[in-house]
Amino acid sequence: MESGKFDLHLLGRVLALAKPYRRQFITSGILAVLLAPLATSRPLLIQQMVDHYILIPNPSGLFMMTMIIFAVLIVEVLMRYIFIFTTNLLGQNVIRDLRVQVFNHITHLKLKYFDKTPIGTSTTRTINDIQTINDVFSQGTITILADLLTVVTVLIIMLITSWKLTAICMLTMPFLIIASYMFKEKVKAAFQKVRNQLQKMNSFLQEHITGMRIVQIFTAENREREKFRVINRAYTQANLDSITAYAVFFPIVEIISATSLALMIWWGAYSAIGGEVTLGALIAFPLYLSMLFRPIRMLADKFNTLQMGLVAADRVFGVLDNKEFIQNTGTWSPERLKGTITFDEVSFSYDDIHPVLKKVSFQVDAGKTLAIVGSTGSGKSTIINILNRFYDIQEGEIRVDGRSIAEYELHALRRRIAIVLQDVFLFSGTVMDNITLKDPSISMDQVKSAARMIGAEEFILRLPGGYDFQVRERGATLSMGQRQLISFVRALVFDPDILILDEATSSIDTETEQVIQHAIETMIATRTSIVIAHRLSTIRHADQIMVLESGECLEFGTHEELMAQENGRYRELVELQFSLIE
Repeated sequence: MESGKFDLHLLGRVLALAKPYRRQFITSGILAVLLAPLATSRPLLIQQMVDHYILIPNPSGLFMMTMIIFAVLIVEVLMRYIFIFTTNLLGQNVIRDLRVQVFNHITHLKLKYFDKTPIGTSTTRTINDIQTINDVFSQGTITILADLLTVVTVLIIMLITSWKLTAICMLTMPFLIIASYMFKEKVKAAFQKVRNQLQKMNSFLQEHITGMRIVQIFTAENREREKFRVINRAYTQANLDSITAYAVFFPIVEIISATSLALMIWWGAYSAIGGEVTLGALIAFPLYLSMLFRPIRMLADKFNTLQMGLVAADRVFGVLDNKEFIQNTGTWSPERLKGTITFDEVSFSYDDIHPVLKKVSFQVDAGKTLAIVGSTGSGKSTIINILNRFYDIQEGEIRVDGRSIAEYELHALRRRIAIVLQDVFLFSGTVMDNITLKDPSISMDQVKSAARMIGAEEFILRLPGGYDFQVRERGATLSMGQRQLISFVRALVFDPDILILDEATSSIDTETEQVIQHAIETMIATRTSIVIAHRLSTIRHADQIMVLESGECLEFGTHEELMAQENGRYRELVELQFSLIE
């Protein structure tokens, strides 16, 4: 959406979000229509009261008119309360549903989306931008309609009462329209800057708070503080620009309104003396002016609010329109897998330009263990990503139990494959929650059984509260080894048929490694396993070892077979690693 254009199609798409809440939308619209004549009836009643019950004394009629005005006021207050509450309720209901929709959509996007999109941007879309869409309903379309109806109704009554007095009052209207237009343009530009700077700030904070350990390790606090100071200053200036526009506009409107009132009193006084205008009309006209100028003054602000809501909606719809999904067209959904894995001439690139895997072929038989070694960037972790269909391959075929993985229902395939990564991610919550991921089908007995099987229960029970120990964000209160053990229990408790370990011991101390090595041996004993290893001493008992180099399968065989190759790459890696240890 271009910032200078009002997109009716986009507005229609936003309003379509209110379909589940038609009753609230219709109620708001009806109230907007009814409030316009109801609000303008009070000055009209006051005019009648002055002309017919005060100038011509009629105490009983005056009391009755007072009661009628009071009743109209009470009804208007109640209707306006319902109107404001209903429009805001409608907006909150819409954005509540939209937040769930956007989050659900994001969780199903390809990992490629997260590779190129900062976390802070996704956070801004899901929270700040969606909150701004609420204004389309609470302060936008329906309230603008109500204000326009009020302006039209007031003008009609003023013209009927005295077209000359109305014409005098309208002399200042061109100045108000020009001021409103200039204000609208200034505030719109300022709001655009505010949204952009807020996104930059969210992205910066998300990245740097997550990476605060690195900032402190390299004593970069002062440099990062200066970067944040610049972003914060730009965000503050964007807000100040919008505040300046308001600070200039509202006093100008007050001056124009006061000028119009002065002209009305000046000419109205002569007209009242000459009998052209009644005293009641002269008293009612200031009320009409107030009711006329207030909506016009607010219309520019509300239109900007509507425009910014549409800009935010355009960004949110940009996420929802992103169809970078893994196509889940497969229907095969077995309860269990045997676990035979076959890569047949598989080629893959993350950007469709630079190949990461080049015609890689290998097979892991059911229940066997394949170890993959190679230098950084050789494509080891990529094999994990494409086996789970986090990314789709460009060439070749990957088969599990003789079937292409594209034939499997995506959830059915992934639930039978467990991955233990080098960088373990733990969520805020209990140890139990982090193991089960709050899956209600997993019982405490299953968790304890899995923990005992791999030797992790002893460490868990030493924690304050045991399985109820509160883990901080990203597992900050646990050591690397403790986090790794929890991830092993998490993988085992789902009872996978295929297990993948991605350099699971590379950052572990020697003592903890012995516990984890026992856990690994227990876990791979009865299932198909792929082990990506940094420490080659941990994989010599693997059934097969594959050496990857620049995305190609350089060597494949057992430890003994590969060590027997005099100038082999695997032998070179083993000898180099052991020489470094010595």
